[in-house]
Amino acid sequence: MCGRTACTLAANELSRAANYRDRTGQRHRPRWKDGDTDKYWPSYNKSPQSFSPVLLSNRHFNKDAPVDECVLAAMRWGLVPAWFKENDPSKMQYNTSNCRSESLLEKKSYKDPLLKGQRCVILADGFYEWRRTEKEKQPFFIYFPQTQGGQVPGQQNILKMKRDQSLDQAESDQDDSDWTGWRLLTIAGLFDSWTPPCGGETLYTYTVITVDASPNLQSIHDRMPSVLDGEDEVRRWLDFGEVKSLEAMKLLHPNSSLTFHPVSSLVNNSRNNSPECLQPVEPSVKKTVQPTASSKVMMSWLKTASPTKRKNPDEETSAKAPEEKLAAEKQTKPTGPLQQWLLGTGSSKKPKT
Repeated sequence: MCGRTACTLAANELSRAANYRDRTGQRHRPRWKDGDTDKYWPSYNKSPQSFSPVLLSNRHFNKDAPVDECVLAAMRWGLVPAWFKENDPSKMQYNTSNCRSESLLEKKSYKDPLLKGQRCVILADGFYEWRRTEKEKQPFFIYFPQTQGGQVPGQQNILKMKRDQSLDQAESDQDDSDWTGWRLLTIAGLFDSWTPPCGGETLYTYTVITVDASPNLQSIHDRMPSVLDGEDEVRRWLDFGEVKSLEAMKLLHPNSSLTFHPVSSLVNNSRNNSPECLQPVEPSVKKTVQPTASSKVMMSWLKTASPTKRKNPDEETSAKAPEEKLAAEKQTKPTGPLQQWLLGTGSSKKPKT
């Protein structure tokens, strides 16, 4: 299953990180669907019903667009079928956050979008999963290994990140250079569009397709999201004109290339939204430890992000009641060992994964 993710990039950064190749091999940066940048908020702890960045064919919105032209959209997690008859989507009686790859053709909620070619790719820094023990559940953060040409990004790449992030918005929108920041997970999903029977704005929602867990993740959970590994798999999953539904289903399989580290139980509560949710911990002693090479790259990335370029997750609470906003602000301020870590000090121990 998959019930929690993290996606901390700002909207313009996502556009650069989600660059793709079309059928001819040409690279493109996807643009955001009109108005959707206002619906998306970066978060260290995304749960169902929140809006997440999704990559899909622009043909779904513009019938004259090439099928292999992609666009970014903000969609709500938890698929609402187009045929749902209630006026309130929260009245759905069953959970559609995940769908099993084995039953895609058995349930109408998923079969209809699949056969219509309504395939999408959910973008995330990574996802959380919990290992159940006799006494408690230990959360883990799971993500792509952060390597550059087979090597962990070095100081030159970190400096390039800083230079890239120092660009102002206008320059960034024109910058088509290769992305050197965090490599996003690309998760296979299905989406649908639903309009309230009484009329109103169309709601776009998605579901995460799950498969049996890969051998290296089976000790944590028996299921995992179907992760598309590489540009070709992403292109084929999204290109519903060239790749028909039954052929696309062959892309749904366990992925053994993912890495992971244990994190704090803070992530158990979806209201907690701070870098501490991603911080590696030592489960046996419950104290912070030095991150792995991949997780250290993530924290360097979070540390060096320009505040003028990245939406702060705190901003999402601006419309909440004052007391809720104050509580959220307290949660998002890194303190203690995390602050030392972000400043480049701390233990030299590595987490056991």
